Amino acid sequence: MRRIQFIISLFFALSIHAQYTKFVDPKIGSEGQGRVFIGPSMPYGMVKPGPDCVSMPNAGWEKMPEAVKGFSQTHVSGTGGGQKYGNILIQPFKGTAFMTEYPQHRSAETMSLGYYSCDYEEGPQTEITTSERCAIYRLRNLDGLFVDAHTFLGIDTIPNKREAQQFVGSEININGEYQITGYSTVRGGWNNGGPYTVYFCLQSDVPFKKSMTQDSKYAWVMFDKSTVNVKIGISFVSTDKARQNIVSCGFDDQLAHLHSTWNGLLSKIKINASELQSRMFYTALYHTMLMPVDRSGENPNWTAVPYYDDYYAIWDTYRTSSPLITLLSPQRQRDIVNSLINIYDNEGYMPDARSGNCNGRTQGGSNADIVIADAFAKGLSGIDYEHAFKAMIKDAEVAPVDAEKEGRGGIAEYNSLGYIPYGIDRAGNRTVEYSYDDWCIAQVAKGLGYKALYDKYLKRSGNWRNLWRSDYQWHGMRGFIMPRDADGNWLDSVVWGKSKVYYPLIPYTPDTKVAPWYIPWWGTFFYEALSAEYSLSIPHDVKGLIQACGGKTQFIKRLDTFFENNHYNVANEPSFMTPYLYHWADRPELSCERIRQIVNDNYSDRPDGLPGNDDSGAMSSWLVWNMLGLYPVAGQNLYLVGSPLIKSYSIDLPNGRTLDVDAKGDRWKMNFIRHEDILKGGTLHLPNHNAVAKSPKTKETESTRAFNLSASATTHLCKFVLNRQYRNWIVKCDLSNNDTLRLLCNNSLYSIPKTVMENAEGFCWYSPQKGSNIYKCNETFLFISFKALSELKRDGMFVYNGITWRMINADANIITVKADIDGTIMKISTSAELHGC
Repeated sequence: MRRIQFIISLFFALSIHAQYTKFVDPKIGSEGQGRVFIGPSMPYGMVKPGPDCVSMPNAGWEKMPEAVKGFSQTHVSGTGGGQKYGNILIQPFKGTAFMTEYPQHRSAETMSLGYYSCDYEEGPQTEITTSERCAIYRLRNLDGLFVDAHTFLGIDTIPNKREAQQFVGSEININGEYQITGYSTVRGGWNNGGPYTVYFCLQSDVPFKKSMTQDSKYAWVMFDKSTVNVKIGISFVSTDKARQNIVSCGFDDQLAHLHSTWNGLLSKIKINASELQSRMFYTALYHTMLMPVDRSGENPNWTAVPYYDDYYAIWDTYRTSSPLITLLSPQRQRDIVNSLINIYDNEGYMPDARSGNCNGRTQGGSNADIVIADAFAKGLSGIDYEHAFKAMIKDAEVAPVDAEKEGRGGIAEYNSLGYIPYGIDRAGNRTVEYSYDDWCIAQVAKGLGYKALYDKYLKRSGNWRNLWRSDYQWHGMRGFIMPRDADGNWLDSVVWGKSKVYYPLIPYTPDTKVAPWYIPWWGTFFYEALSAEYSLSIPHDVKGLIQACGGKTQFIKRLDTFFENNHYNVANEPSFMTPYLYHWADRPELSCERIRQIVNDNYSDRPDGLPGNDDSGAMSSWLVWNMLGLYPVAGQNLYLVGSPLIKSYSIDLPNGRTLDVDAKGDRWKMNFIRHEDILKGGTLHLPNHNAVAKSPKTKETESTRAFNLSASATTHLCKFVLNRQYRNWIVKCDLSNNDTLRLLCNNSLYSIPKTVMENAEGFCWYSPQKGSNIYKCNETFLFISFKALSELKRDGMFVYNGITWRMINADANIITVKADIDGTIMKISTSAELHGC
């Protein structure tokens, strides 16, 4: 009760000024695919304390009734892939000390901007707030505190498992009656990075009645009082630095300071909108400012500042997040850019992604080039662009030792052939993205007076055309980015996979999914996307793209087909700008119609209110721009003029001026506006979306799409290891139709005729990993045919996809087989009517 009274009192005390923090709801995007961090954080704060649940989600938190392992001090927000951080965990407890795990269950939970609290069914109560580098806890109804210096998110028993963090070492010491210090060293995680060390200094305001450490990993302290205030300073440099990072103020004062700081940032945009729209808008703006994190002075490898880490990843954030920071906080963006240059100076390349003081992973292009070009185009001061240009040139010319870590993979082929041939990982999107990177390099070269280099990279920026197959027709559309081999041949079918023994040949079309089910998206032609999507992602040459598609009329038809066939994916950043392409065809009202539909279908103020991984604020910043009715073309000083989804707003510009925007018009006076025009301030009248765009239709979502399986359908769990990562799929089998098995996996429906079930001689490779699909199969999926099973039981072997499998073990439920050709092990369940592998 006292906690609730405090929050109410705080808001009342601050209400003499407009409080935009009240609209921030950390729960938005916390469920479903958003994976946002729900705990307290300062803007770009290094320390992000919050609960880590037993299931170890990427941001630590999972909804009740999931048990809580404890509270760690470092997290990321909105990420996919393997977990990162979750270091230095504490857990209050009642009763028995000296256990190494204390999973507890929440009976109540509260989260708001800068504040988290929960009550455990077991008794302890926890409140958390934070400064930039110090977590602050108020603990009640506890007997003791457990400190675990060796744990982290994503613990796995498999050594060197890809994307999994791995323990390297730890130390923990009790220093007198009030202090615990130590460190944790961990490597790996999503970026497969090298070791990073998190040092900590924990200070209590209540003396330890009893204390103990074990194995340099754990500490337990007992208290005489049931209320304890704890501060945990964190550093990536040393224990002494962690001690210095402990703030002097108390819990309530720090929370008030946190609110004031955030309010100053959020109030730079003042919107006139409904309560629901305000929650969506200010929460999205808040999410944009959680990462990257400011670790200036906290780099253990060099002292140059500024230093930012957790670019997670620039591939995600350069399109909408970076331009938003540039408009609202140009000094912050200046520091972020200078940090990229400092990383280049000390490690040889600017990152496309970086976490734990280590570059990696590069998803597509060298997208820091676009961030530099964006700052240059908008006249951001305080940056040595001559020096930055050298970093850009290195990206374009020097092949990295490890292309997954940094630089441009396939650069030798790209520079010699003018494209990256099929067979090199992510050849399609790399070619397209390198083309834009080179355009950005050309613009900086031009501005710096390097005419020859401008001509060179401007020419390279047209390399996307070398994978543009102009004669390819599909669904009434002509021309797509398609795979091509090193000899220049177009590939209608491609061999997918990395197997050294089996080479499935699969037709390649513009809607071919990322990969067969057994292959990770990392090694495919397009990264997390389709040719249908990337073929529209040419931001530097939209006019050329329109011409390649047959002119404006055909281009509009193509966009209509693209959206009507559900190829648009707002959860995938390369598609972010696609709805606005109608602008270049002189139909901005169609852009706004698509935007309204996308926001209506995919965003809300609910816990599942984000359409995909927030990706360090990328999904959220996309929403911010579209609610404002503007959209930045990253790398350029250009914005597309749309129609605001709110009544009006004002922006406090960094030069002291104000831009007032309303939505009262019924037509466009301009389709585009320049950055320098926005900075002039004044009043901007934009079209009213109700006057220029149709109302959104009701969406048929994947979750509501009915496959109408019968009540007799059975449910199974499919488990397998993919690229050293575990996969668990729920599979439903419907045999109510005697002629066809209907198998539902990840919202993809596989129709497998009875004759195939009985006589197939191989697996099909259609992927359930993306979207909602219906497949008609001529081979089995996740199980072997009855014919193959019969041969296995009779002869101790069978042949599938041309590979001979021999029985090596069997019991009543499982037959284990091994492939002759490479020793691969497969386990076949015989305990159900269908015999799954």
